[in-house]
Amino acid sequence: MDSQDKKIKLLIVDDHQIVRDGIVALLQSDEHFQIAGVAFNGKMALEMAGKLHPDIVIMDVSMPVMDGIASTRFIRQQYPEIKVLALTMTNELEHIKNMIDAGAGGYLLKNSGKDELIMAINEVLAGREYFSGEVKDAIVREMMKKKSTNDRLAGEPIPLTHREKDVLQLIVKEFTNHEIAEKLFISVRTVDAHRRNLLEKTGARNTAGLVKYAIENSVCPNC
Repeated sequence: MDSQDKKIKLLIVDDHQIVRDGIVALLQSDEHFQIAGVAFNGKMALEMAGKLHPDIVIMDVSMPVMDGIASTRFIRQQYPEIKVLALTMTNELEHIKNMIDAGAGGYLLKNSGKDELIMAINEVLAGREYFSGEVKDAIVREMMKKKSTNDRLAGEPIPLTHREKDVLQLIVKEFTNHEIAEKLFISVRTVDAHRRNLLEKTGARNTAGLVKYAIENSVCPNC
């Protein structure tokens, strides 16, 4: 067989059979792929990677016996030529960071379609990284959170939205969340969200800290 016609060998790793079967069904009909094997957990994936030498492992994260993070780390250490693409339900930042640190070249959510899965496989095989949209959003949110923290440490002003300023002014005036909601014609849940954002942006630990911030930064000059 000509090298250009060589199929991409895949190892599918997931502890749920319906998911494994679904991935296999999506990819086995594509002439560019060969399903080299399937594994039920990370330990089995590590053993099969050594025997089958797939081009890429499509790896779930949360599994019994050995999770996808540990398995990815061992596979990448022992067989650095084998690429790993995380395919999972969770977009929790901790899992994303741990999989990247372990050596995964991409992170894809299971709500992705066939076209995106194939694109991700090809990108990772080419030595590039691939992250689905929701994963990118999680990474950007973390970057912005760190930037806000760094700005705060550097003494730079923290931008508050107009609505956040409205809420903060009423907090200073000792209005309850229910009273703030009624006054601003918003839900109590929305007030709670604004309060959380204010605590995060200002670095305050409680209401007293918010009041202190408002006074020091002239957010409520008429309070």
